Amino acid sequence: MNPFFNTDAATLSPIALFLQADWVVKGVMFGLLAASIWTWAIIFSFWRKLGRTRKATEVFERDFWKADDIDAFYKTRADEDLPSARVFAAGVAEWRRSTQGSVIDRGGTRERLATSMGAAVANEIDKLSDRLNVLATVGSVAPFVGLFGTVWGIMRSFTSIASQQNTSLAVVAPGIAEALFATAIGLFAAIPAVIAYNRFSHGINRIEARLNRFADGFHATLSRQLDRER
Repeated sequence: MNPFFNTDAATLSPIALFLQADWVVKGVMFGLLAASIWTWAIIFSFWRKLGRTRKATEVFERDFWKADDIDAFYKTRADEDLPSARVFAAGVAEWRRSTQGSVIDRGGTRERLATSMGAAVANEIDKLSDRLNVLATVGSVAPFVGLFGTVWGIMRSFTSIASQQNTSLAVVAPGIAEALFATAIGLFAAIPAVIAYNRFSHGINRIEARLNRFADGFHATLSRQLDRER
């Protein structure tokens, strides 16, 4: 018989431990496994999303700084689904609103440009960070949920000792093994979530710094153009 499917809890088979667990511990295990699957789905999708965003942003900024005509570049590239493109579009939109009158307030225009692009950067970072809170929640809560299952399983083991009036290891070992397995599943869900959260937070911070540098550079370009306006 395959030991993985053996229902003898002494084999420490994961399936055996799950099947022989109390219904409360089973619920804890099932919830933690679901959280682990959800975590890995987020990790893979987030990893691909950050990679695509980083590469596309590099291409967009490289093409922008090579462009000779900002208006022409705006017509062809402002609608791209990229954080840098939306920051760029926010800057151009504010520039057009602030310079359409006959009298231009240079100081006010510079402040509004900085505010508009800063808000665009913050909005893009909020969207990129949308599901990071799930990783943070799983990473912080899963060990305690597993610990709850462990405590419940150990309580059940002590109940078995009291009802059977037998302190042999054979009586208490299955319940303790089930209880510890709940903690193991909690750690299995939490550890990847914490590692991924820290790694992705670092990646988002780098993208935010890049967007802020792009916004500052574009602001300087528009500021020089503003000095030439009459």
